[in-house]
Amino acid sequence: MTTDLNDGRGAAQPSWLRDDALDVPQFDEAADGAGATGRALVIVVDDHLQPGAAGSGKSVGSLVTELLEEAEFEVDAVVVVPAEEVDVRNALNTAVIGGVDLAVTIGGVGVGARDVTPEATEEILDKKLPGICEALRASGLAAGAPDAGLSRGLAGVSGSTVVVNLASSRAAIRDGMATLTPLAGHVIRHIAGGDDQAR
Repeated sequence: MTTDLNDGRGAAQPSWLRDDALDVPQFDEAADGAGATGRALVIVVDDHLQPGAAGSGKSVGSLVTELLEEAEFEVDAVVVVPAEEVDVRNALNTAVIGGVDLAVTIGGVGVGARDVTPEATEEILDKKLPGICEALRASGLAAGAPDAGLSRGLAGVSGSTVVVNLASSRAAIRDGMATLTPLAGHVIRHIAGGDDQAR
């Protein structure tokens, strides 16, 4: 199955979404056995990957998957994309169209020329969640992860999907996921109408 990205926000379908590409993320909107917290997609932004190439380095994605599963998320896929704004945006749009509850991007949140994840994320957000960003930066600094503490990463909601940008160091990922998962779970329940306390 190939997901159509032409929803008015994304560009033409990238090569890694073709049926004959490697590691194509497959989304089943009626998936049974979803985790108690919800479904998630992990997007690894690789600044060494050239546009159009299939991503293969997924060690970071494996760590995020493990931490999400510990928080009772079902991870649909780990997608590795080049550090290009259009590729990151298309991957995020795919997550939203696929109906996942949480999309976590890893990397591309610094001040380098190819750190474009926040810019790509901002384009697809319907509502921002600055409290999550503030919590991630504060906990990152406290944990001694400067890339997390100085991250430009965003958090917000697109459709019914919570989208969060994390820095890519292992310290930033471990601390960030510990901070993120309970907050994301709260927002997901609120979106689903099962938690009215935040109103």
